[in-house]
Amino acid sequence: MIRVVVADDQALLRGSFKLLVDSEPDLTVVGEAATGVEAVSVALEQRPDVVLMDVRMPEMDGIEATRRIRDVSRVLVVTMFDLDVYVYDALRAGASGFLLKDTPPADLLSAIRVVAGGEALLAPTVTRRLIEQFTRTPVVPRVRGLDGVTDRESEVLTLIARGLSNGEIADYLQVSMATVKTHITRLLAKLEARDRAQLVITAYESGLVSAAG
Repeated sequence: MIRVVVADDQALLRGSFKLLVDSEPDLTVVGEAATGVEAVSVALEQRPDVVLMDVRMPEMDGIEATRRIRDVSRVLVVTMFDLDVYVYDALRAGASGFLLKDTPPADLLSAIRVVAGGEALLAPTVTRRLIEQFTRTPVVPRVRGLDGVTDRESEVLTLIARGLSNGEIADYLQVSMATVKTHITRLLAKLEARDRAQLVITAYESGLVSAAG
């Protein structure tokens, strides 16, 4: 059973999400929160598999709440703003996924399962938003760089940062899905990244990929 906490300052949305999640036999809501502070408290108490986290909440925003619980639960940020200025910060804080509130119910349920399974989930609009963020505020490459990453792994990392799925990467490189997954597993270990979302961040911050490239 996948245990979920719903954090949103709008009671109607919390109720809607709870009804949707509880309608699935493999999902259950174990807590709700109307503020960022409550989200942290409930997550630390219940230790759910996934927290559906709103970005803009009173007392503490979803970014800081995510930062405080990322080692306890995986966070799927759900917002109504497709151009939310907090996309980049949410991923840096440790969010494993980012979806819009107008996402079809079936896709939201699928996203919960994907994130609970240890994968990262980024909607195409989120990847584009991330690139736009780097365009406006270029970052200085990290000193650590990509030491130990092979040329092929760098190529895979570049494609991940461009928003390609595993299947698309396999087709582009003309290799098997298993090979792509092996490269990604090694990248996660070498770059000490939690998931795919963190790999995207690293690709840009290391200077491997530029928004204009």
